[in-house]
Amino acid sequence: MYNLKLMKSKIVIAHRGASGYLPEHTLEAKAMAYAMNPDFIEQDLVLSKDDVPIVIHDIYLDDVTDVATKFADRKRIDNRFYVIDFTFDELKKLKVTERFNPKTGEQVYPNRFPIWKGNFKLHSLQEEIEFIQGLNKSTGKNIGIYPEIKEPNFHQKEGKNLTKIVLKILADYGYKTKQDNCILQCFDAKELEKIRKELKSDLFLIQLIEFEKETKQLTHFATFADGIGPWYKQILSEKTDGKFSFTSLVSDAHKLGLKVHPYTFRADDLGEFSSFEEMMQTLFIDAKIDGGFTDFPDKVISFLKKKKLY
Repeated sequence: MYNLKLMKSKIVIAHRGASGYLPEHTLEAKAMAYAMNPDFIEQDLVLSKDDVPIVIHDIYLDDVTDVATKFADRKRIDNRFYVIDFTFDELKKLKVTERFNPKTGEQVYPNRFPIWKGNFKLHSLQEEIEFIQGLNKSTGKNIGIYPEIKEPNFHQKEGKNLTKIVLKILADYGYKTKQDNCILQCFDAKELEKIRKELKSDLFLIQLIEFEKETKQLTHFATFADGIGPWYKQILSEKTDGKFSFTSLVSDAHKLGLKVHPYTFRADDLGEFSSFEEMMQTLFIDAKIDGGFTDFPDKVISFLKKKKLY
């Protein structure tokens, strides 16, 4: 039995929160996303030096925080600053800002929240779960979480087991089975398979897909995962006379009983689409995806409501 939310025709996942409007993975971005009523809010997870899962998109700190000025001497030989080299208390001292290029200092999405303005901080998985569960209690809503195990191999090389720590926290907060309001995702297929088969997790699992060759491994993924999270471009084939044709990825996945949740829908990064509306129509309706990750949850929900799909 799946959570009823996963039986909906379309689901909306707030990608790093309402990250089109506020710095990604801050509690402020999560609060704004929550108010937009998505089905799930995403948490990317990386361990601190003292084994606290931190909600941040990457193992690096230097493209979303002021670590290079606050802890200039803590960079590694590659000139990068790593979350895993800092304790939770140290990470709390950092200021978080809009994503920028650490080499040039330039903001990645120039029309988003102004860089270095405001007072945003990093937080832990536990803090975010308590925040979302607290809002579920006070509002009567039931918005889910969608955590991602980030770079498990990197953590293992550093002598840490991110996956076990995350699964324990999820279980402690009541996320254990497919009925619970949690989807767990990972790019590392070996790790996701291990979560299902060795660690015996009964959570709803999504195999993220980055490379083309992985789109050919759906039969294998279906032995442990409940769905896939491909890059949306892996669904598109070509555009002729204003109409897109599609690869067989969605239909192949559906034949195997896998849900399809592509990433990432950005109103300020349209790629081959002429408008965000065209992007939504093409992917949600023409390509028949089951859900998607977006920096702009309000815009996706508004589109789906107009089409009576939400």
